Amino acid sequence: MTLYPNLIREALATVTYAGTKKNLVESEMVGDDIVINGMNVRLTLIFPRETDPFLKSTVKAAKAAIHYYISNDVDVTIETEFRSKPRPKADKLLPGVKHVVAVSSGKGGVGKSTVAANLAIALARLGYKVGLLDTDIFGPSVPKMFHVEGERLYSVEKDGRQLIEPLQKYGVKLLSIGFFVSPETAVLWRGGMASNALKQLIADADWGELDYFILDTPPGTSDIHLTLLQTLSIAGAVIVSTPQQVALADARKGVDMYRNEKVNVPILGLIENMAWFTPAELPENRYYIFGRDGVKQLAEELQVPLLAQIPLVQGICESGDAGEPAALHEETPTGQAFLSLAQAVATLTRKQAK
Repeated sequence: MTLYPNLIREALATVTYAGTKKNLVESEMVGDDIVINGMNVRLTLIFPRETDPFLKSTVKAAKAAIHYYISNDVDVTIETEFRSKPRPKADKLLPGVKHVVAVSSGKGGVGKSTVAANLAIALARLGYKVGLLDTDIFGPSVPKMFHVEGERLYSVEKDGRQLIEPLQKYGVKLLSIGFFVSPETAVLWRGGMASNALKQLIADADWGELDYFILDTPPGTSDIHLTLLQTLSIAGAVIVSTPQQVALADARKGVDMYRNEKVNVPILGLIENMAWFTPAELPENRYYIFGRDGVKQLAEELQVPLLAQIPLVQGICESGDAGEPAALHEETPTGQAFLSLAQAVATLTRKQAK
């Protein structure tokens, strides 16, 4: 059998790319460098971005199509290129920070801030240097969760500049707009004022050397998110949702925001919070009051990792309100869940950095 480029293209024209609903040839994803040497074929598929969720399945389908329509004896090698360049790994604004991770949710009330706080603490307990920035200008919750409400902040002089010194608790450096406003007073700021305040918390603070800089972002998509994306090189985002359908619909929007071609921030994975309810008196029982495995199914559909399924336990709420997040108690199932989540995030960010 004699192979030639058009034969390969005809086979690839039978493969539909899920991102455009068109075949690979119509989507202009097949490179011009099809190299044939006997029964060996090397070609390039060009994807919109490095974090394309359909990359692996498309490459697999392309190889299968060549084997099916031409011959199983063809040895196929497929390389990948990307139209949008990956975001820079180094961050000029925070040169001492290795990984910036955004914790996001499509809607409020799904426990995003609880997850962000516990993730930061769990990473610190694994031995990493961690900072946590509460970027929710209008509804800051970090001071309450760490029981540092009313604490005074000080400035330090560094390289001729006066910088805010973050608070430290449980091995985590903390900053929040909640340290600068009364907890009883609503923050009535326009978008520009909120964005400027956030930039100050990032650029005018002495964060120092950090392995992980965790961003507790506001729910939804807003000016704050745009400010973060324009100000920092975010290594990846984790999306928090409950299993119920209304939350999942908003979680999709959160994923789409980071996957937007102009944003191009990798989704490290999804977190299913309040996955089930386990009463203290019946620790072996699980009650799926918000639905079952909704986030797990969404993760499979979007082809991203499911990082954790965290149960709804009364102790999580109580420990958060008391300023002692659940991740401090590694002997509990919830503490173990957050520790496993931290290990997963650490593994994925290391892969992203390579």
